[in-house]
Amino acid sequence: MSPHAWAATVVVVGVFALLAATRVPPYLSILGGVAVLIVGGIVTPGAALAGFSNEGMVTVAAMFVVAAGLGETGILAAAVRPLLGWPKRRISAQMRLMIPVTVASAFLNNTPIVTILLPLVSDWSRRIHLAASRLLIPLSYAAILGGMCTLIGTSTNLIVHGLLIESGRAGMGFFDVARVGVPCALIGLAYVGLFGRVLLPEHRHALRQLEDPREYTLEMVVEADGPLAGRTIAEAGLRHLPGAFLAEIHRGGHVIPAVGPQERLEPGDQLVFVGVVDSMVDLQRTPGLRPATRQLFKLDVPRAERWFVEAVVSRTNPLVGRTIREGRFRSRYGAVVIGVARQGRRIEARIGDIVLEPGDVLLLEALPAFVDQQRNSTDFYLVSRVEDATPLRRERGWVALGILVAMVVLAATRVLTMLQAGVAAAAAMLLTRCCSEEAARRRVDWQLLLAIAGSFGLGNALMETGAADHVAQSLLRLADGPGAALGLVLAVTMAVALVVTSNAAAVVVFPIATTTAARLGVSEWPFVMAVVLGATASFASPLGYQTNLMVFGPGGYRVRDFVRFGLPLTVIVWAFATWWIPRVWPW
Repeated sequence: MSPHAWAATVVVVGVFALLAATRVPPYLSILGGVAVLIVGGIVTPGAALAGFSNEGMVTVAAMFVVAAGLGETGILAAAVRPLLGWPKRRISAQMRLMIPVTVASAFLNNTPIVTILLPLVSDWSRRIHLAASRLLIPLSYAAILGGMCTLIGTSTNLIVHGLLIESGRAGMGFFDVARVGVPCALIGLAYVGLFGRVLLPEHRHALRQLEDPREYTLEMVVEADGPLAGRTIAEAGLRHLPGAFLAEIHRGGHVIPAVGPQERLEPGDQLVFVGVVDSMVDLQRTPGLRPATRQLFKLDVPRAERWFVEAVVSRTNPLVGRTIREGRFRSRYGAVVIGVARQGRRIEARIGDIVLEPGDVLLLEALPAFVDQQRNSTDFYLVSRVEDATPLRRERGWVALGILVAMVVLAATRVLTMLQAGVAAAAAMLLTRCCSEEAARRRVDWQLLLAIAGSFGLGNALMETGAADHVAQSLLRLADGPGAALGLVLAVTMAVALVVTSNAAAVVVFPIATTTAARLGVSEWPFVMAVVLGATASFASPLGYQTNLMVFGPGGYRVRDFVRFGLPLTVIVWAFATWWIPRVWPW
């Protein structure tokens, strides 16, 4: 190899070593490697920075905005929640979770799906008394398996699609990857169902909820035309709430103090809950319930543009010693009290009748300006926004779903390119107010986009310096024919993806795969699909795929849990794909 080829290889290996052995964020390691390539004159700045204008990378960014619209309207969680139900067996719970997530992940980038569903599944595991560790790896795997089935299912597919277009080749069709992805998804579902009881860990400590001294009292009303009216407490899912409990029901001037699971909800029932702040926010987002206070709907700004805020009442607050209703809290502060916490004990009064005391913690729904206006006020000791908690835009749910369906149809029928359809859908989500500009910015994973863009520089360095050609020749010396070479490319991609990000693995191995096909004189499509599948099918490491890393902490997992459960599945997928891909895409 030439000196530049050796230098490029050393830089790429060094980046991989940093990613595998340190806690340096992937985007910093990758961009650091790109900086070395530019400063050292190993590649031109244009080649090193080409990823920032790549169609695949821009499409991934657009998909985050589309996912923000679905998340902010609550349509995805609302669709999945009734499918989960109250299963009695482990395998039933896993399949109720994995099947809809697999389907959803085929039509929406899988990382945002796990972001939206992770808290929902964690709460659900506590309600059905099943360890979260039995469900969160299946959640991640379902997202990965679904991502294999369409072009937009995972950012890795979009990145390879962008690489093909950038190199002057035809990009992938919307359902091209489905021909190998769907069989692999079915294999993955069957594997979890058959071996989940034996190989998945049961970390009960992951179910424990940290004690929170702030227990709020919250009132919600059962909507007359909502899905909860006429259902029992158990059927409505209000019996085993994580971090909260239903204390009593006020109905027609009467109080039901000890609420049984078979108590049937009636329209207009006022439900009094006691619990921690996260549970109170979740209740605000429950379909069929609305806040009991009428003052809430007198605020000037639509609910979706308000914030949940916690504020501690000071001794000098003019409302101390007066009830919330008498003090005209909304008129004075432009905010509405929806919950009150007092020294860890329940307050025996309706929200409007609570007499405020110094030190009371108020859960408020407020206008955006409230935090800045009151942060330095003497009326409150402390004012802070409850992060990632805003009222959902439920009325826009069907609009968001319609935008997603239109995007999929336009891309699948090739009326628009994937980039055009994705950008149009992202713009539509913003223009129709399915999500705000702030929510869109917050949902975009900027570090992931930087890591993806930087990875193109590493891949271009291997291609331009001839390092990829040298690695391809080495693979051919080990392989006896195209079938063996395909198996090696797939294995190398899977191995690289285990220790670095899947996107980086795809970008770096892509030029090696296409060079290998060219030297063999066969179609490059089997090798391209091997890269797509190998980079995505990363089951044996929490580092290999972002959804694995997302569930790693909440599930209480250890690295060996992923190796024990994911390595056999990785081997099965490798063996099947090596045999199946050439039959779908002939040499």
